Amino acid sequence: MKDEAELPTGVEVYRFGAAGDRTVTDRAGTRPLGADEDLLRFIDDGQLAHYFVGDARTSPERPSNATYKLGVVAPHSAFTPHAHGGEHFVLSLGHASCGLFDERRDTAVDLRLTPGTMVRIPAMMPHSFGNRATTPLLILAANTGFGIDHEDYAITAAEADRRGAVELTKALLALEERAPDLTTTWRERVASRLRRLASRVDGSP
Repeated sequence: MKDEAELPTGVEVYRFGAAGDRTVTDRAGTRPLGADEDLLRFIDDGQLAHYFVGDARTSPERPSNATYKLGVVAPHSAFTPHAHGGEHFVLSLGHASCGLFDERRDTAVDLRLTPGTMVRIPAMMPHSFGNRATTPLLILAANTGFGIDHEDYAITAAEADRRGAVELTKALLALEERAPDLTTTWRERVASRLRRLASRVDGSP
């Protein structure tokens, strides 16, 4: 990333490559996301995780009971089947397998996930993820803390003003007044077409 010096303090930009590589960029520059302090053991030996929100000790007894993390699954391997106490969403950035247990039919169901596929898994449903490729599989897993009906899920400028949050209202209004750039470059349009073609070849929707 050439313009990291332009990033505001505290902003981080993550990039996930098709070969399982991952980097993080901030004002200090770009570095691989994969140092010992960045990745934790994820259920099994050889599987890794990096928390963006929450941490390894997050639980219903702690206020930060919502997590969002990156998982790194070793080539041609799978997690030990397990279940979670809460629902979660998993976005696959590669070629994955997802084994689920259908309690109603009393049988296992296998899903083949292609890059860009996300699956919602209800609480306490037994499941496992596997990597079908020869390169590390990256997955993004989220456990939600606020539902969309919660008053703090999406605070608008009007709501911030109603609450008397002066600085927040000011910041939100500034964003509203700044027209976003909704155009794409010709390179981006070509890349988009190529990705769609690749999805058809890959068997994705």
